[in-house]
Amino acid sequence: MKLSDADTPDSSAFERRQLMLWLWRGYLRRHWPLIVVAVIFMSLEGAMFGALSYTMKPMFDEVFVGGSTSLLPLVGLAFFGIFAVRALASVVQKVVLAKVSQETVAEIRTDLVSHLMTLGGDFHQATSPGYLMQRIEGDVESVNKVWRAIITGAGRDVVALFSLFGVAFFIDWRWTLIALVGAPLLIAPALFLQRFVRGNARAARDTAARLSTRVNEILHGIVPVKLNTLERYQARRYRRLTRERIRTEVRSTAGQASIPGLIDIMSGLGFAGVLFYGGGEILSGEKTVGDFMAFFTAIGLAFEPLRRLGAVSGILQVAAAGLERIKELLDLRPAITDPAEPRPAPEGVPRIELRDVTARYGDETVLEAANLTAEAGQVTALVGPSGAGKSTVFNLLTRLIDPAEGSVTIGDVPVQDLALRDLRHLFSVVSQDALLFDETLRENIVLGQDDISEDRLQSALDAAHVSDFVPRLENGLDTPVGPRGSNLSGGQRQRVAIARALLRDTPILLLDEATSALDAASEKVVQAALDRLAEGRTTLVIAHRLSTVRNADKIVVMDRGRVLDQGTHEELLARGGVYADLYRLQFADDS
Repeated sequence: MKLSDADTPDSSAFERRQLMLWLWRGYLRRHWPLIVVAVIFMSLEGAMFGALSYTMKPMFDEVFVGGSTSLLPLVGLAFFGIFAVRALASVVQKVVLAKVSQETVAEIRTDLVSHLMTLGGDFHQATSPGYLMQRIEGDVESVNKVWRAIITGAGRDVVALFSLFGVAFFIDWRWTLIALVGAPLLIAPALFLQRFVRGNARAARDTAARLSTRVNEILHGIVPVKLNTLERYQARRYRRLTRERIRTEVRSTAGQASIPGLIDIMSGLGFAGVLFYGGGEILSGEKTVGDFMAFFTAIGLAFEPLRRLGAVSGILQVAAAGLERIKELLDLRPAITDPAEPRPAPEGVPRIELRDVTARYGDETVLEAANLTAEAGQVTALVGPSGAGKSTVFNLLTRLIDPAEGSVTIGDVPVQDLALRDLRHLFSVVSQDALLFDETLRENIVLGQDDISEDRLQSALDAAHVSDFVPRLENGLDTPVGPRGSNLSGGQRQRVAIARALLRDTPILLLDEATSALDAASEKVVQAALDRLAEGRTTLVIAHRLSTVRNADKIVVMDRGRVLDQGTHEELLARGGVYADLYRLQFADDS
């Protein structure tokens, strides 16, 4: 499951309407009372443009030309009232729409993050984190730009155009048609520019995603970059992508700016036409100076909203490209889901069994007709060379993948019959790379569990030997551990992971090379904590170093996706075979 970076054909107007309808139904409809309030005040602000232009007629005809001084205060008050109403309406609608905008964007981002966490491992293996971060940030921000355009006047400008052209039409419908003579000439260029803007916006978003991916990889691999002196190489690659993004962004901006430019050309044609035609009527006395000033004020004020709406048209094309990508993500469905009628999770410490299990990643078979059993309350070790299928067993148990053939059962219940949440609540996992979040040590241990008592937390800290180093930290448990736990040593991170597992208190423990990256002193401490953690649990251990699993109740020997042998350490040595060969290779130099 992989998102395509390839350009897709421009969506039709129908598809764009479908996208906007999806946005309305999914996110905007719940805010409809606030949107109605905003529309009312936008309409009020837009209507003031028409009132302002029409007030020019009595000001010139009755006051300036007619000499009626008694009307001068009334005209002045009318102008003040118009501007006061505009100010109030502008503030209210902008604040209301800002609230709707921010809440909508937050909801979309939250839904995206929540949805991405439901997708399977195949999706996340095929899609880089940097690319997804750009979807969450960049694409959603492009939608937010639409709201900004609306907040700065799109809704107001539509109403303003109706009121202004209403005034112009009321004064002289012929002048109004002449003013709009250039409008038909805009249609074809505007459609072309919209397609141009949308295509470049989509290309810019893809380039931005590749830039995010590049930065993510550089920062995660900063040590290999430095050790291999790749700074200039990576900088060149980043600079090349940056230049590509500049080109697409400039083309997109040029397209957006061209739409208001076309409106300016239309405005010039209209003004010239009205001046030639209407000027004669003013000179002959058919029209008054007030008519002329009211009309020209209305048309003059109308062209600026037209320019802004033209710019909004370009922004809408950028947003449509972003919306397509957001909807594409949200429409992806996880391959592994809850069963229609989940069974209860097994109680107590369960037995685990794989029966004739074949598993594949794509077309590659990674486990073939595998049979193994982990008895309840015992330690079962999985050993074998890299690529033997050991980690695949863990993935099958936790349903990160499903078997192509065969069955996986926990306490005689097939894992596919359990709700995913219930299934994964059966497991605690301690792996070689203990993932820590950029939070405090306490948060990294309790992981959002608010009902953990201080006594229970302290017991877990003591059993995991976290208490050994907490006093040396500046703020104790409230000390930030840094990005990915960078403020802690490898052994300390492992102990934190063990404390987590102790607090989860699950019946099954999965250990994946939990001590392989530690020095001898740290390994001794961590191994003691692991032995304490394994007590009373069904434990599966992946290990390359056979010294860590010699005392396991059962050792399962695997190679190339097959289970070759099972037994205790002594039984496997006595039978010879792959395990005995591995043992001799690892310990021959030490004897």
